[in-house]
Amino acid sequence: MTQTFAADRARLLELIKELAVVRGKVILSSGKEADYYIDLRRITLHHEASRLAGRVMLAMLEDAGIEFESAGGLTMGADPVGTALMHAATDAGRNIDAFVVRKLQKSYGMGRQVEGPDVNGRDVVVLEDTSTTGGSALTAVEAVRKAGGVIKAVAVIVDRDTGAKERIEAETGVPYLFAFGKDELGLD
Repeated sequence: MTQTFAADRARLLELIKELAVVRGKVILSSGKEADYYIDLRRITLHHEASRLAGRVMLAMLEDAGIEFESAGGLTMGADPVGTALMHAATDAGRNIDAFVVRKLQKSYGMGRQVEGPDVNGRDVVVLEDTSTTGGSALTAVEAVRKAGGVIKAVAVIVDRDTGAKERIEAETGVPYLFAFGKDELGLD
């Protein structure tokens, strides 16, 4: 781990704790109830934190040896993560595109479900901001595979430690990586 990565990761963790962790009873997209909510859009759309998220995710994937040409996931949580990673890659002299997966395939125009530069035949990483059950990432994996993309990994900023990793790895056969675990956020 380089000194720059360690500093980026430490600052991003600080910002997540400060801006994204909301305490109180909430219903998650999975339908489960929680005593807290991790609103990572407060990070991925934040002027400083977005850049850090892109750099941390890129470094995490590089350290894991994941080779890929494009990254994205199910709209809305993954959109700013993919864009941040794309910009971090560009700053590092790498050409990585981003893509967006619609919840449903369009019934008009080109009828695409995966938008952006074509993923057909390309190595891709499916992204998400956080995952509880893995449902959003699995929907994205299915759509990207249908569009011809070759999934190399699923990567999230925060893993809630609620079974998403195990489910995604079992159902997709690809590694599931996360930058931060719930325990690092003081949520245990």
